[in-house]
Amino acid sequence: MNNELQITDLVLGEGKAAVKGALITTHYTGWLADGTVFDSSHERGKPFQCVIGTGRVIKGWDQGLMGMKVGGKRKLQVPAHLAYGERSMGKHITPNSDLTFEIELLEVLTRDD
Repeated sequence: MNNELQITDLVLGEGKAAVKGALITTHYTGWLADGTVFDSSHERGKPFQCVIGTGRVIKGWDQGLMGMKVGGKRKLQVPAHLAYGERSMGKHITPNSDLTFEIELLEVLTRDD
């Protein structure tokens, strides 16, 4: 994988766009470079919520989900330095792991809502 975040829109959404500081609701699956699924909100049976653009999730998500619209589906190929870097996470993610995510954006809530 190259050292850049790669963003591929699989489905373009038509709803509200994700902006810095928004609370977003997503369904996602994450893969290691070898194709192993290391995490999936689908498997847990409930969507994942996070605040985007403020450093609460990995940089690849903070950068890669900006401007994405509700109803959209996006593939993010996240180089290690925009993921967990030299840290291990859970039992699957070893240091310097490149990660791939497929993320479906279900809802965006901003302060105005």
